[in-house]
Amino acid sequence: MIIRDGRVIDPANGRDEVVDLAIAEGRIAEKSNDAEVIDASGLIVAPGLIDMHVHLREPGFSHKETIASGARAAAAGGFTTIVCMPNTSPAADNPATIAWIKDRAAESACVNVLPTGAISKNIAGEELAPIGSLGDVGVVAITDDGKCIQNHELMRRAVEYARMVGLPVLDHCQDYNLAGNGVVNEGYWSTLLGLPGWPAAGEEAIVARNILLAELCDHHIHCQHVSAAGSVRLIREARSRGVKISGEVCPHHIALTDEAIQNFDTNYKMNPPLRSQKDVDAILEGIADGTLSILASDHAPHAAFEKEVEFDQAPFGIVGLETELGLFIDLLVHKHRKIDIVRLIEMFTVEPAKLLKLDAGTLSLGAKADATLIDPELEWTAKIDNFQSNSRNSPFDGWKLKGRAVRTIVNGKTVWQLA
Repeated sequence: MIIRDGRVIDPANGRDEVVDLAIAEGRIAEKSNDAEVIDASGLIVAPGLIDMHVHLREPGFSHKETIASGARAAAAGGFTTIVCMPNTSPAADNPATIAWIKDRAAESACVNVLPTGAISKNIAGEELAPIGSLGDVGVVAITDDGKCIQNHELMRRAVEYARMVGLPVLDHCQDYNLAGNGVVNEGYWSTLLGLPGWPAAGEEAIVARNILLAELCDHHIHCQHVSAAGSVRLIREARSRGVKISGEVCPHHIALTDEAIQNFDTNYKMNPPLRSQKDVDAILEGIADGTLSILASDHAPHAAFEKEVEFDQAPFGIVGLETELGLFIDLLVHKHRKIDIVRLIEMFTVEPAKLLKLDAGTLSLGAKADATLIDPELEWTAKIDNFQSNSRNSPFDGWKLKGRAVRTIVNGKTVWQLA
């Protein structure tokens, strides 16, 4: 394959130039003979994008999503590598379940699927999972995502074990005592609508805890789906002191505020919840100054019947793989102009690859030929009926966006292209 006349943006190597890119035998090559030629003029040729926060629901919840359908959704969103969370049934807290996930992905996934392992047995927050054994079978990180370990001593031991086996720790930051039974951001709209509030302090308290533990244990903790202004402030201060802490942003936490919940539409119910405009502004500044270094979806599929209930009874979460790149380009590059497209690609490639120690996120000579072709000026409308995901729980149906992936290449083969 030869990708011709594209703007090759490869942040790992500091490249940004209009040049041909050759692929041979699944690797980036100097030249490729008798090759398929792809005209990429006007397009960006980026290393294959990585989404390090995805729920694939298998095993146990295949009515919501399967590894195969989630991988197709990832390809349609421009992602060549996705990292799946362990809150399955059974939980991915043991080598056998991890092996099953890897085998199923090898059989059915059109993109690279990398599993994480649980921090605690059955994600119950009471007893550590066998972290060393999980590392041996190839998890890329440990996390209890969807839940948060409340016992600080147990979390300390988890971080110490993770350091011994060289695995980063990812954490869903939620203090259950502060968040209580909250379902939306505590503030004006929760009061007006009579819905239980989940205060920003419930996230910030655990972010602070994680900073203290990262410093104590000298090991990296990554705060998932940061939503609150105080969290950004805490992470910024800690990073300035060299603490091994990082944070990620999901598109819904900059595209929407808690004002969106006023019609009780459960597609606006997520955890952490949509916050205030003040929080959105702080997150945008955190992206602009590098405090928040990774972009991800928190792709959380649910079947329609599960969301079609009272707001406080509905499960948290939305699908995101197929809209996130468009939302981020539209909001961060075009509308708010907080970062340029080079930094956006870096946040989807170099940053997650560095954190998780992945052999991915680069177009270096000899590297695996995973690439994403992006049209940053393409205007399109998100339509849930066209999703590859098994689920449709998205608040972005009908949104007009600017910028999207038009072709996804994994191991030198096109696995998805815009019709």
